[in-house]
Amino acid sequence: MVEPPLTTEQTLTARLRADLSAAMKSRDELARSTLRMALAAIQVESVAGDTARELSDDEVLAVLRREAKKRREAAEAFDGAGRPESAARERAEGELLATYLPQQLGDDELIELVRAGIAESGAQGMRDMGKAMKTVQTLVAGRAEGGRVAAEVRKQLP
Repeated sequence: MVEPPLTTEQTLTARLRADLSAAMKSRDELARSTLRMALAAIQVESVAGDTARELSDDEVLAVLRREAKKRREAAEAFDGAGRPESAARERAEGELLATYLPQQLGDDELIELVRAGIAESGAQGMRDMGKAMKTVQTLVAGRAEGGRVAAEVRKQLP
């Protein structure tokens, strides 16, 4: 059901809508409900603020990252509460959303980017962590979760 990478004329929102239509036609309940939820979150974000506006693909990706993170956290909560079927559903929704996100960095790639970011920022120790994080986050550009990045920065700072 997931389409090939985006073409220049197709926005991420348009791809989500097309995939929703395909999910409805194929009667894929999980994909249908997950994509509806994602499109609703995108719509809420687009009308937040003073005026309604069309979100850029980067803004849509931020919404999808946030929704995927909510699914992971909900799955952990359901596991802790002894509700494995609800946890499995949340995980499946999170995995579906992850197919729209850029490929996550591997550990080796993250270590190298953090090393480069710390060198570029000139951070000397833990007191400079904020400066290092700012530089590293621009290098990572949403391809790794903030907690994972922060842990690696802490590990590498003297």
